Amino acid sequence: MRRVSVDIGGTFTDCSLVWDDVYVEAKALTTHQNLALGFNASLKMAYEQLGLSLEEVMREVDSVRYATTLGTNALIERRGPRVGLLVTAGFEAMVPLSRGRGYGEGLPDRLRRDLPMAQRPSPLVPVQMIVGIRERVAETGEIIMAVDPEDVRTRVRQLVDNGVQAFVVSLVNAVVQPEHELLVEEIIRDEFPEHLLGSAPIVLSHKVGGRKGEYARSSSAIIDAFLHNAMYHGLSTLELNLRDNGYRKPMLVIHNSGGMAQLNSTDALQTIHSGPVAGIHASEHLAAETDLGNVVCTDMGGTSFDIGLVVKGGVKFYDFNPVIERWLVNIPMVHLVTLGAGGGSIARYDRLRRTVAVGPESAGSDPGPACYNRGGRNPTVTDADLALGYLIADRYAGGSIPLNERRATRALEKEVGEIMGVDAIGAAKLIRDKVDNDMANGIAQELRVRGYEPRHFTLLAYGGNGPLHACGIANMLGVSRVMVPPFSAIFSAIGAGNMDQLHFHERSLYLSLYDSNTRQLFDDFPRFNALVEELEQKGKDDLIRQGVREEAIRHRLELDMRYGNQLAQTAVVVSKNRFHSAEDLLEVMKEFSADYGRRYGEGSQAPEAGIRVNTIRVATYSQMPTFHFRGVLPEEKELVTAPPASEMRECHFVGHYGALATGFYELGDLPFGAVVSAPAVVISPSTTYLVEPGWKLRIGRYGAALFERAGEKQN
Repeated sequence: MRRVSVDIGGTFTDCSLVWDDVYVEAKALTTHQNLALGFNASLKMAYEQLGLSLEEVMREVDSVRYATTLGTNALIERRGPRVGLLVTAGFEAMVPLSRGRGYGEGLPDRLRRDLPMAQRPSPLVPVQMIVGIRERVAETGEIIMAVDPEDVRTRVRQLVDNGVQAFVVSLVNAVVQPEHELLVEEIIRDEFPEHLLGSAPIVLSHKVGGRKGEYARSSSAIIDAFLHNAMYHGLSTLELNLRDNGYRKPMLVIHNSGGMAQLNSTDALQTIHSGPVAGIHASEHLAAETDLGNVVCTDMGGTSFDIGLVVKGGVKFYDFNPVIERWLVNIPMVHLVTLGAGGGSIARYDRLRRTVAVGPESAGSDPGPACYNRGGRNPTVTDADLALGYLIADRYAGGSIPLNERRATRALEKEVGEIMGVDAIGAAKLIRDKVDNDMANGIAQELRVRGYEPRHFTLLAYGGNGPLHACGIANMLGVSRVMVPPFSAIFSAIGAGNMDQLHFHERSLYLSLYDSNTRQLFDDFPRFNALVEELEQKGKDDLIRQGVREEAIRHRLELDMRYGNQLAQTAVVVSKNRFHSAEDLLEVMKEFSADYGRRYGEGSQAPEAGIRVNTIRVATYSQMPTFHFRGVLPEEKELVTAPPASEMRECHFVGHYGALATGFYELGDLPFGAVVSAPAVVISPSTTYLVEPGWKLRIGRYGAALFERAGEKQN
């Protein structure tokens, strides 16, 4: 297997190069003005380690995969076209009003509780860019009022006069009967062909989301249209860069659904958070192969801290109505929580609470932390780690980014220390304690809201700063075991390299598997099977269009089920893709009952209320070769005492007065199975492992390691 996988983050561009049985990792600063430059720099660092040329790599690799935050950044910065929205007449206020609780979506909990004072998000579609057209389709798909072409032309001209740059068409019940949306698109193209309007995209809501729910479906289509140009031009630049360098195969783009597809089969909306989702996919793969049990995935990079869950058995959580920024959408997306806590997160004095605050603002890659010596003046988490002694100035990032300790010290003293009456070391301790506490609280809240206790999970720490803060987070959580995965600094890029091509297609419907009033089971099997077959065919067409062989295509059926009129809805993976008998239904109902009991407590099931299906969803995928994580951690019998530290330095730790003599090790000098005692720092070209007092570290393969509390025996 020969493969290139890239995760373009807010601070660093991570690159994984697999060349037969050799795995190479590389990092370069992200070049926001032209993402291809950062990609080229990281790829060059990777292939030069193998003594290869760019021409050899581009000619021989089977695929190049991208995960990127380009869409996320464009949405945060409100960098997009002027979007016009065409809705069914009478529904013009649907998007501006959102829903009763829409004002609080995307806000922190403390602000969500105070909805009357909530700040509404800046609209992606101004009110004057929303027009209604005369048409109506019933919930059954019956056309009640046909589209009037002249009315549509009038409304489209109105939007054009207002400066529209992208069209969104979202009509009532379009997922049941899309004929009207397709007709509106045809009229727009006929009235204003491309040579008049240029490349103004036309997004139809039923093609973005296949479920009912007019507001969420409209929001999905609006975000997709808003991000279309940024994603198209940004990713096209990356693809052209590959062409210029001799790569002739299609570029693959990672989706937030946990799969990937070619650029021409990717919606802009599907790329949001694709980098962190790739890391969760890698965590799922790792948990399944190393028997870690329940895992909480934590990715601490330069800009953010991302949290995901993988419970025992390799099951990851999905959001089928996720909130992106401040808007509810209805695309299947791997569940993810993001905090503004990374190595580049800016620290400041919080005058209201009279303490230090960290993030969510980030220094990014340009200018970066003060210690980067690139013009940054604000103290960051990285500046604090340098001042506490954990980082060596001329060996950070393999020596590619020399650090300036004097600038870090000055920023810490000026922005925090002088105000709070402490020196630079005191300020650095406050910053580190605060950021570790914020991350631990985020993890605890995410686990407990789902009924889990942190102590029942293994913490998986990756990203460039994950191993540096792992012990501090675990101390606050009460977790006794932390695993650093292989290639932890580029773990999300590794996840991108292990993904399959995958597409979701779904259909809203009202289907009662068991009617509690009549006490009858559903028996219209031909209708159900026809719907599943239709969705499977759509997925198959997607993959065949991308060159996948038909015999390599697989399907997975999922049903969104609930008891009676409950709001709690559970997505159940069904073992059979077709229903032929009452026994098949009873098997599905049994699977639903077991899953419901695991989530909400055994005995909470309520079949007497009836069992309903609201959505049929088919995941169509093609499995691709993957690399494996077996044997990356040493067993008890393979443990050996670490050799003496290469040098001793003084480091400062939260909760300890004065400096402690700390052993510094090079990761390459430590054999497989070496046990490093605290306090210690292990340096690799891409990350730093900090063994805080009270902990020890087992060294594995490919940079994998296991933090354990000293004195506790682990299995």
